[in-house]
Amino acid sequence: MKTVTIYTDGACSGNPGPGGWGAILSFNGVEKELSGGEASTTNNRMELTAVIAALSALKEPCTVELYSDSKYVIDALQKRWVYSWKAKGWIKSDKKPALNVDLWEQLLPLVEKHQLHYHWVKGHADNPKNNRCDQLAVAESKKYK
Repeated sequence: MKTVTIYTDGACSGNPGPGGWGAILSFNGVEKELSGGEASTTNNRMELTAVIAALSALKEPCTVELYSDSKYVIDALQKRWVYSWKAKGWIKSDKKPALNVDLWEQLLPLVEKHQLHYHWVKGHADNPKNNRCDQLAVAESKKYK
């Protein structure tokens, strides 16, 4: 399997408010940037959308090194919380409904298709690719102001 490195980020001006997402896919020294946004959304929805878009861009099953500054996304997948939420009818351990079920339902089949390794990175720090994803996401969010 090919190994692809993916960086993702989401941004939102207000929560909810205008938002954007950015992703960088790297394979064999070649990088591809993806981005998009919505007029009214949340930061977590944009974080999830970035991962969905990046994984959807892969044309075949791959080993994916996924980097994100979203604890929400990384922890839910790496610690398998999302599978527990789904098994319990999208109810979390605190008995509250899980949020963004529509996006999780899009993401889980993509996760199953690939072999993912999850990496949390500190946001707004010294990681150039994470910072570039943030720039892409913020630029997209500004289109809706």
